Amino acid sequence: MRWKNRPEGSNWGDFGPDDELGRLNLLTPDKVLQGVAEVHEGRSFCLSLPLDYPGGNALNRLRHPPRRFTSGRGDKLNYNFALNRINPTFTDVVSDDAVLLFTQYSTQWDALSHVGALFDADGDGEAEPLYYNGWRAGDDIQGPSGHEDALEGVCANRLGIEKMAETAVSGRAVMIDLEKHCGHERVLVDYARLQQIIKLDGVVIEPGDMVCLYTGFADVVLGMHKNPDAHTLENSCAVLDGRDPLLLQWITDSGLSVLIADNYAVEAYPAREGQGCCAALPLHEHCLFKLGIHLGELWYLSELASYLRANGRSRFMLTAPPLRLPGAVGSPLTPVALV
Repeated sequence: MRWKNRPEGSNWGDFGPDDELGRLNLLTPDKVLQGVAEVHEGRSFCLSLPLDYPGGNALNRLRHPPRRFTSGRGDKLNYNFALNRINPTFTDVVSDDAVLLFTQYSTQWDALSHVGALFDADGDGEAEPLYYNGWRAGDDIQGPSGHEDALEGVCANRLGIEKMAETAVSGRAVMIDLEKHCGHERVLVDYARLQQIIKLDGVVIEPGDMVCLYTGFADVVLGMHKNPDAHTLENSCAVLDGRDPLLLQWITDSGLSVLIADNYAVEAYPAREGQGCCAALPLHEHCLFKLGIHLGELWYLSELASYLRANGRSRFMLTAPPLRLPGAVGSPLTPVALV
């Protein structure tokens, strides 16, 4: 074992000493069949924002929009390249491109290697930087290589997003419609408020279900047409209160396999002031670090939520694999809902 002690409230080791999937282990073939059973009309919904949204970097100054470019082809560009330059009998015109893409700029999954914590897992009295199931920063999740100021060479040798991709991430999902009850007002949703909404809407969540939170935040983002206003973003739509211990316990007890929202971080960031030394992102710590629950952020849920609301439904089939990009700590994706 890599650790002697595990964090309080964690499930480290429950899925095996070398587990890298966390609660995705609950997304079983039975859950896939339950998802298929929710497809009544054969309608599909795209749950991704355009990946060049939100625009700018008002949401996160360290993340930037995609940059597209092409390569050279001799003394020309490999874009709108007429192949008759190579052979006068050819009629083809070809274009190739490449993208510099921040993996967590737009609609995204957080890998379990995205957020860890300082924790004394080996019992020597000194906390070390760790990730889910005790995988270690530096050894298993490698930082930049080369010179001290190098930025390249990062790689999650464990808990990379490709582990999630290999499962295909398909099964039954459940929508909790926070926007219906909170509008676009900035509201901290704690356990009591969440349970009230779940009860009013007759939502039932069972172990292994993928849970989606519709807040309307992505609608606000789209309405800014890639020119977001930071103040508006910071003061719009419902967010979970990651400091509420009852809410965190509900996430544990519910057995949900993944947690998804259309907002920036699922939880309020910055979070309410904590006591003593604590996580800046308490829900991220609870989900990614302790329980191995992948988080989906900035999804586009509006059209699906409207359909479910109009039809008195909350369940649907979801398929949402990330890019199979080895070593990445997050990934863009284009999830699809079927109803």
